[in-house]
Amino acid sequence: MADGEPLLVSPALAIPREELLFRASRSGGPGGQHVNTSSTRIEVVWNVLESPTLTDHQREALLRRLATRLDSTGQIRVVSQAGRSQLQNRETALERLAELVAAALIEPKKRKATKPTKASKARRVDDKKKRGALKKERRARDHE
Repeated sequence: MADGEPLLVSPALAIPREELLFRASRSGGPGGQHVNTSSTRIEVVWNVLESPTLTDHQREALLRRLATRLDSTGQIRVVSQAGRSQLQNRETALERLAELVAAALIEPKKRKATKPTKASKARRVDDKKKRGALKKERRARDHE
């Protein structure tokens, strides 16, 4: 992926690189001297609220489905620090962002209402009759 080309999320959406903010910092964990001296951790930030790329419908879907991932300013952050190089982590973070946004834009299928089967109705009625019979047995009989 070249620096200038947009991040392709789906055929209907490509995020221009100008809308993405990249931050590099030192990643934690093992790695010795290398990890202590190089800024390989990458954080990609994208403002969903202010993105001119999104249609109103797309923006609404992202705000609803990614609500837990967005901060108070409407930005989504994706962090990668698994790789040893900044380039590796940058690619990983961009892939994660694209997957996250693409998954959020997919409309969940509506559940088709179905009727209970004859067998399930019969089971229900049978169970009700058994419970009724059990309760009837418990009732006090004429104590003479």
